[in-house]
Amino acid sequence: MALRFLGKDPDCKDGDSPSLWYDDADGSVVVQGWKEGDPAVVAELLETSGRDHVPSNEEVVRIPGRLLPLLKELMNAPNAC
Repeated sequence: MALRFLGKDPDCKDGDSPSLWYDDADGSVVVQGWKEGDPAVVAELLETSGRDHVPSNEEVVRIPGRLLPLLKELMNAPNAC
């Protein structure tokens, strides 16, 4: 695995902020975010995706929109995913 740190939420006060990494080996993005614990939000996500559950090996996380420019930068880079 060759994880490359892309960045973290600059506005997070405690430093343990949502963060993004890019895996050079397989082109995937690894996300650290806030666990989405609001049942109403999870229910809406499931409903809009046509699913009835979140698989046990997955978690719904939320990252701030402030990190989206990092993903845009990654997508515009040569050899991007």
